[in-house]
Amino acid sequence: MNDLTAVEIHALNEALDDEYRAWATYDQVIRDFGELRPFSNIREAEARHIEALRELFDRYGLPLPANPWPGKVAHYPTVRAACAAGVAAEIENGALYERLLASTQRPEILAVFRNLREASQQRHLPAFQRCVERGAEGSGGHGRGGGARHRWGWRRDT
Repeated sequence: MNDLTAVEIHALNEALDDEYRAWATYDQVIRDFGELRPFSNIREAEARHIEALRELFDRYGLPLPANPWPGKVAHYPTVRAACAAGVAAEIENGALYERLLASTQRPEILAVFRNLREASQQRHLPAFQRCVERGAEGSGGHGRGGGARHRWGWRRDT
């Protein structure tokens, strides 16, 4: 068995669920609009994030939940709308990891949370910001607006 606290277990589950949702959302955007950046690159990064968290679940003997998000995430009317939602989602992801970092003192968990926060804030967020700035031109986007409601829990604008 593990010697994690309930708070640590909750933090790991919350992080994994967020990464699962992000992967499923990027995958849905790709299904809707085709292979395009930044979604294809970041979807692969999310798969690596999930693997890093899975390794912690294995290390501590925690049951690994399945990804509940495929088929349950929003569709966007345009690539630009999806990019705008990605900007808001990555900002919220940074806040999530700031909060989760306070849940533990275990170096291996802190290292993973810090790495995931850094990827979100230093790579994913700027990529989505560039996507919005260029209006998703050349990326299959139609240039219409859209918006995020919360990290990967956004809704299609009607």
